[in-house]
Amino acid sequence: MELIKRNIHMDCVKCKAQTQMTLEDDMIISDSRPDAAKLIMDRGNVIIEELKITDDHVNVKGKLAFNVLYLAEKGSQDTGRSDVANMEGSIPFDEMVFMEGIKGGDTVNASWDLEDLSINLINSRKMSVQSMISIYLVCEEICDEETAVDLYSQEPVEFRKKTLNIAAMSIKKKDIFRVKEEVEVPGSFPNIFAMIWSEIIPEAVEFKVLEDKIAIQGELRGFFLYRGEGEEEEICHYETTLPFAGSLDCPGAREGMIPEISFTAENREVEVRPDFDGEERVITFEQCLDLDICIYAEEEIDILSDVYGVVKEVSVVEKNAEFRRLITRSSGKTKLAGHFNCEDEKAVLHKILHTASKLQITGKKAVESGIEISGVVNLQVLYECSSEENRYGVIKGTLPFQYVLEAEGIDESCIYPVQAFLDQMTVTIIDNGEVDVKCVLYFRGNVYRSWQERIVEQIVVTEPDMEKMASLPGIAIYMVREGESLWDIGKRYYVPVSVIKKCNDLTSDEVKAGDKILIVKNV
Repeated sequence: MELIKRNIHMDCVKCKAQTQMTLEDDMIISDSRPDAAKLIMDRGNVIIEELKITDDHVNVKGKLAFNVLYLAEKGSQDTGRSDVANMEGSIPFDEMVFMEGIKGGDTVNASWDLEDLSINLINSRKMSVQSMISIYLVCEEICDEETAVDLYSQEPVEFRKKTLNIAAMSIKKKDIFRVKEEVEVPGSFPNIFAMIWSEIIPEAVEFKVLEDKIAIQGELRGFFLYRGEGEEEEICHYETTLPFAGSLDCPGAREGMIPEISFTAENREVEVRPDFDGEERVITFEQCLDLDICIYAEEEIDILSDVYGVVKEVSVVEKNAEFRRLITRSSGKTKLAGHFNCEDEKAVLHKILHTASKLQITGKKAVESGIEISGVVNLQVLYECSSEENRYGVIKGTLPFQYVLEAEGIDESCIYPVQAFLDQMTVTIIDNGEVDVKCVLYFRGNVYRSWQERIVEQIVVTEPDMEKMASLPGIAIYMVREGESLWDIGKRYYVPVSVIKKCNDLTSDEVKAGDKILIVKNV
């Protein structure tokens, strides 16, 4: 008697850990930069450089990289007026994180969240940088559940199967998708003398699984602030949105599979090059999307659920196995709006140049009607005003949100990864020192049911208990009890289900409490 088994790949979390650290330092503005009069915009990025894994511990090395756009002191660049400049720097960190159960040789995925970044001027040549960073470490494994799906036996034996609908892990890997683009500033703009500040933000990124490939499409929103050529060295800004599309090779992928793909987009390169006339007007950039790829395949599998013998005693050894299945896919949108005032009461806003935004999910939980998602959108609105002395400034604000993403059938035991994106953001000046912000938040997520299933691990065959066999009647009329099936009756009397059906002229396996069943024992 031989069990026929199949390996089913399921992902599971071996262990995970979280740590929070505070980084702070005073940074000196380099001699090549002008003195600072006022800070305008800032941004931060956490770079994980090394993960060193030992038993129960992970050593995380990296740095906080930051950029600051500031208003230079008047005359500090011999222009006779205030100007803008930028500065970049980094603060290193080296943190030992306790992670119970981790072993050397395991693979750990690290993600981060920049909870807070505060940069302030100490004096015209020194800045104070303070930040709070959360680091999340997860050790995931591909668990091979060796599941019995059939039975081969030369002896008469009865077995039955059970159908499972599962989402099996098919592909798990990391990859990089590079987007290379170039834009030429419009003819009404001056040539580029020096780039001051640039931002490239991927938006509306979507993934689709194809045959041995993953299709990727989205948009890149680029903002460039530069100093123009000429005696005036005019400060110019240019903003554009570029669609992109492409694919990554992914052997084993098939159309219809379920993608769970997240990405970070922190590594980018921006350069200025001459056009066909030799004028510095073309901006080239490469944006890297670092992808964490999980792809599931929905399958219907018949597994062996029980066995009994007819001429011998047959029993099964079972074990618990973890499975998951997709129960629903969901997406939704909600509008968000708010009003913000400029801290500088004397500022007369002339034009909105750019809005930098960061969407942060702070919590999610399963509720009766779906997934309750809460978070904030942090904003930095860069503006230009009519005052030559204080020409540029920023309005900072936070828009909190709470949204229920509909998900039928969800409960607290489900797994529900959620992605959120910003869309259609508009900022309008409604008064001298006040702006109106409107945007759309887009959410999407898959909901999986995770459960434990008893599966057959081993078959045990022994000689029959002759006393027990002899005590069973050769012919009997059995009255079906509540909840019993023909399988239960056949197992009790060591009679095949097919024989019971034949003796009772039954065309299906269905019986109900109170039915009388004729049992004829095999000789």
